[in-house]
Amino acid sequence: MEYFWLNKKNNNKLILIFNGWGMNETPFRHLSNNDYDVLILSDYRNFDLDLSLFNFEKYSEKYLISWSMGVYCSGYYFNILDKFDKKIAINGTGAIVDDNFGIPNKIYDITIKSLNETNLDKFIDNMFFKGKLNPEITITRDIESLKEELIKIKELKITTPVNYDKAIISKLDRIIPPKNQLNYWKNRTDILEINSTHSPFNEFKNFEEILCS
Repeated sequence: MEYFWLNKKNNNKLILIFNGWGMNETPFRHLSNNDYDVLILSDYRNFDLDLSLFNFEKYSEKYLISWSMGVYCSGYYFNILDKFDKKIAINGTGAIVDDNFGIPNKIYDITIKSLNETNLDKFIDNMFFKGKLNPEITITRDIESLKEELIKIKELKITTPVNYDKAIISKLDRIIPPKNQLNYWKNRTDILEINSTHSPFNEFKNFEEILCS
């Protein structure tokens, strides 16, 4: 895994973000940090990163925001993350490859098999199809590394998902069917449905809006 400090000014409050597949920090750059340190984790080809090295205990308040496949992958660190003060899942589930609760198996396998530059462009279009795409937001990694990440995520067996306090579901999500997200989260946590796409971050001006939504 890779990490990137979007903001690090020794604040008393931390926002930890588990990113989506293949993504970097650019979807979050426009969000005002206010008085938060913001750490973004990406690239789930391995889980060699030891989160205890970041000394989360020094923060008086700790918040978790997970997006897309990051919602599932966060479960690898359940013992650490479940102690956070508030945890929000955005357009993802704790069963990311699942016919009823995530991305259907057939679609996921076809994505791995057929992934190329053209299909990757289509994937990006599906994330941002409302015409609000920031031109800086794109997937810059090579195709083989993206395929490897998809394979590793499917092989990852998370038995204890993080107990999220709220799930934000975009009604226009073309990546993870909203119906499957609703199926997963009902009776598990509070649900907020919004009129947005798989990447909904342009709907927000700052992180506070996400945390208080």
